[in-house]
Amino acid sequence: MNFKTLYREDKKLVLLDQTVLPEKLVYNTYTHYRDVIPAIKRLEVRGAPAIGIAAAYALALAVENHVRDVDLPEVRALMHSVGDEIKNARPTAVNLFWAVDRVLDAADQYSGTSIEEYRETFWREADAILQEDIDMCEAMGRFGAGLLPDTCAVLTHCNAGALATGGIGTALAVIYKAVEMGKNVRVYADETRPLLQGARLTCWELMQNNIDVTLITDNMAGYTMKLGRIDAVITGADRITKNGDVANKIGTYSVAVLAEKHGIPFYVAAPESTFDKHLESGDDIIVEERDPSEVTDGFGRRTAPDGCKVFSPAFDITPRELVTAYITDTGVREGGRKKRTVGAK
Repeated sequence: MNFKTLYREDKKLVLLDQTVLPEKLVYNTYTHYRDVIPAIKRLEVRGAPAIGIAAAYALALAVENHVRDVDLPEVRALMHSVGDEIKNARPTAVNLFWAVDRVLDAADQYSGTSIEEYRETFWREADAILQEDIDMCEAMGRFGAGLLPDTCAVLTHCNAGALATGGIGTALAVIYKAVEMGKNVRVYADETRPLLQGARLTCWELMQNNIDVTLITDNMAGYTMKLGRIDAVITGADRITKNGDVANKIGTYSVAVLAEKHGIPFYVAAPESTFDKHLESGDDIIVEERDPSEVTDGFGRRTAPDGCKVFSPAFDITPRELVTAYITDTGVREGGRKKRTVGAK
């Protein structure tokens, strides 16, 4: 990779601003957690794993911002309050909640009296989450690459690559590792309305890494499958419930239905941290709704009549019954659909 999505620079968090891609490559540096929260909300950083990492570092920034001339018990209570504030940035991606809770749990286990050492527990845990994500992406890529034959075309939806993680991605990690193995993999990328993460981000990222990619509009997916041009679908996930239902970028459910209709395997690539052990099914997931202007005034140009009503959920729920398999950092788990050989007609 010739870019980093996010990284720590001393006691600062540096984010690649994904709102200006592919026109510009801009990095923003943050020193206060309250500036990271709106960066998460406006999708400067996005993708469940990357959001979790950013949230972990936001807590570390907060302990630097707040821990001044107060005693440790007061700081502990304050940091839990800050954690709740960060969790409110986006309601659907479980990695955000997981990362915040993990960092706070690590800090709560500190039994000393030094404020400085207490601060360092936050930075160490955030660093550990980033490194583990890098390792998990590599593992997902290796496990998933084995599912693909030597020659195939894969459809992706939204962006689940390096731009969505601290490493080489989730869904796109499978592509990268398969190509490393010498496989001939071509990618079809849905544009992913309304913010065009597939067009702006996935195509840009794959082209940066010399991967053969073809852009299609969201409503071309079914016909492209019918023409026999797609051998497998691989997406990421923002949350996976106990029963295997998947929350992912809006449009994923439609792609999963189409894949089942055409007998094409539908794979979901996600780390263990994306599996929510507290929610039974997709019915329990709070789905974030976005600003209507993202649909009516996409990228600053009005494309709908004034006063037009808008329904704009950021995510949809794909039931387990449409998932062929889950590609995780610990291995491949069978989904609710019967597996079939990629490319078989």
